[in-house]
Amino acid sequence: MTCYVREEEDNYVAPELKLRVAGDCGEYVKLGDAVEECEAGGCGAQQSPSTNRWWCCFWWWAKVVVLMVLVGLLAAVFLKWIGPFVMDKEIIPVINWERSTFSKSVLGVLLFASMALFPTLLLPSTPSMWVAGMTFGYGFGFLLIICGVAIGISLPYLIGSLFHHKIQGWLEKYPKNASIIRLASEGNWFNQFRAVALIRISPFPYIIYNFCAVATDVKFGPYFLGSLVGMVPEIFVAIYTGILIRTLADASQESRSLSVPQIIFNVLGFCGTLVATVLVTLYGKRRLKKLQELEPLLK
Repeated sequence: MTCYVREEEDNYVAPELKLRVAGDCGEYVKLGDAVEECEAGGCGAQQSPSTNRWWCCFWWWAKVVVLMVLVGLLAAVFLKWIGPFVMDKEIIPVINWERSTFSKSVLGVLLFASMALFPTLLLPSTPSMWVAGMTFGYGFGFLLIICGVAIGISLPYLIGSLFHHKIQGWLEKYPKNASIIRLASEGNWFNQFRAVALIRISPFPYIIYNFCAVATDVKFGPYFLGSLVGMVPEIFVAIYTGILIRTLADASQESRSLSVPQIIFNVLGFCGTLVATVLVTLYGKRRLKKLQELEPLLK
């Protein structure tokens, strides 16, 4: 760094800064001269914020389109070659055993009991939802699942109330997850209902929240209704999965491959279901994050 004296002010000494610029052969340039060149347009015009935002949006959607194309190709390969093989070896024997052993009414009772009791036993109930969709379709299958889920979320809540203090002690060991769960206990009835619904939509473990919700002092009313509303997307995805499995099993059992329109329809349905699931999950996570930021205001 060197200094120079201005002619009009003999007593004023100002520093002259020199900066080594990378890629410019290591030469020193005056910082003041560089600023003047930039102001004159020598450094190149910077893109406006709106242009940068547009390009970011464009590349984001381009990545989404490429991802969806890849997922569609993988789904087509699965439906054409891998699916029939798995169906012949695993799925079709189970379906044949189920149809020969149980009537529809008996199977409905068993599925209802599994969806109502498995969450209390810390067992997953999603396979039962698949079978319900496979056997009963969207209409009766949805009613059967939602009734079973209603009991499946109520029993752990009631049982968890008996171990309220132990569950609270367990939550203190995991403060990050506990902060999400405790959102449901803040604010009025509607705020609790909204928080529970968002927790159900988000990828928070279904079985764990059934027992831990009571430790956050959330009321049963908003917990029950919020859970049912938040479970609706997952239920429709499970029903669609069961119907898709049944379609592939029927095609494989009849020793015929799916036609081109059927493959296209199933691939588009699978991609649409996947996109909807991802978007709903991202929305739930984003809304939960905002609720965490607003948590002090809700108290």
